[in-house]
Amino acid sequence: MIINEETINNIVKFVDQRNWSQFHNPKDLAISISLEASELLEVFQWSGQNTDCSEKMDKIKEELADVLIYSILMANRCGIDLDKAIEEKLRQNMEKYPVEKSFGNSKKYTEIK
Repeated sequence: MIINEETINNIVKFVDQRNWSQFHNPKDLAISISLEASELLEVFQWSGQNTDCSEKMDKIKEELADVLIYSILMANRCGIDLDKAIEEKLRQNMEKYPVEKSFGNSKKYTEIK
């Protein structure tokens, strides 16, 4: 479940070996994240009541990996420490979604009373 430093280094090495970082500006990386997320969503299109789609797990894994790879490349390009960014975002979400008001509730924080 954890992405380790070696995996991140392998992603960067893969890109560097192909001289692709010249194409990886924040705008294009953000576009790529969105496109890959759309491909992940497409796995579930027309699945009806089957929200699990366990028979499509290979495709889910592939598309999720693409989303994460581009996200890691964008963080690397922008100098963002993902651990710190995630911790900060979790702190913000804890304030917006206190357990006593959010437990078992899917409403947005602006709708929680």
